[in-house]
Amino acid sequence: MTGQVVIVGSGHAGFQAAASLREEGFAGGITLVSADDGLPSQKPPLSKGFLQGKQTEESLLFRVPAWYETNAVTLRLGVRVVQIDPLGSQLKTETGDAIPYTHLILATGAANRPLPCPGADDVLYLRNLADARRIGARLEQARRVAIVGGGFIGLELAAVAAENRKTVTVVEAGSRLMERVLPPVLSGVFRRVHEQQGVQIRLNTVAQCIEKQNESYSIQLSDGQTVAADLVLAGIGVIPETNLAQAAGLVCDNGIVVNEYGQTSVSNIYAVGDCANQYNPFARRRLRLESVQNAVDQAKTAAKHLMGEAHPYRVVPWFWTHQYHLKLQMAGISAGYDQFSVAGNPETDTFSVYYYADGQLIAVDSLNRPGDHLKARKLLEAGSCLPAHSER
Repeated sequence: MTGQVVIVGSGHAGFQAAASLREEGFAGGITLVSADDGLPSQKPPLSKGFLQGKQTEESLLFRVPAWYETNAVTLRLGVRVVQIDPLGSQLKTETGDAIPYTHLILATGAANRPLPCPGADDVLYLRNLADARRIGARLEQARRVAIVGGGFIGLELAAVAAENRKTVTVVEAGSRLMERVLPPVLSGVFRRVHEQQGVQIRLNTVAQCIEKQNESYSIQLSDGQTVAADLVLAGIGVIPETNLAQAAGLVCDNGIVVNEYGQTSVSNIYAVGDCANQYNPFARRRLRLESVQNAVDQAKTAAKHLMGEAHPYRVVPWFWTHQYHLKLQMAGISAGYDQFSVAGNPETDTFSVYYYADGQLIAVDSLNRPGDHLKARKLLEAGSCLPAHSER
């Protein structure tokens, strides 16, 4: 197959789309366009190994520069796309350039949700390598770090700061850490370990105002308390990047709506990764998933379909977070469970939680039990069902 495929976005989904097209034998042109000016690179290590100084920028690269030349993938880095013309099958950049395409793959990802309070202009967020560089530089100088948001990113940043012997405060609007995705037995372990590392946890409260005082900040909380900090970070969720798609008339609903192959409402335009909203056969509903696994597998599915292979997306979602000695691996979607059971010992931080709906297994969260995680993925992928009280 020939033609010109243009990919917008250089994260996991965008890079994988380019790589998979070549692996599938696509002989046409591939252009990868990104507003980021660096080579395509991994994002998850930014809140872990990179900020800890355990990984270099070079180690984050998906491929060395020569790979793009060898595989005839044209990089247009530092280029912002401002318009999609579906009728003319071309993109327009902010400098006025036109980029024609036969097929378009949108891997635009998501943007950090901004902190909605006065004085938040100096708050730092983590989404790309440039953000990580800024946070790393500021973290070296800071003594007190405040983090708004008790989800994966916020807590991973808290762990890095605590391990660097900073005074750390986490401000979370919910009643538990990672409340949206974890049951009390798991979120309780993470709270205990963070507090053992000296992190102060403020639950059921939000930042109402941030006041700058010379080189430091005073955060006024809704519970009447005040947090002093030299550095304020936030991780309160993301918003899918759908502006281009919406302006082009593509159907959007909490992301760009796609079918089981990644096609949007315009057949020669695909969307993959954090920006895409797709029906998930395991959750039995439409979802917009934010994970490396989903980004990679959606990109592979779209590339195959573009090459004429109709393989519907059907992969068990999985996620992970790594904080201190805690490695949590999640398989499936636990939302909607009506029962759960625990295997292992929560007191030793080594256990798994099995989630059920109508008596059937729908997800497994494994803490420091990688074997359980791998078994769970295989069971869920095969459609095997474990009754709620079966032996494991």
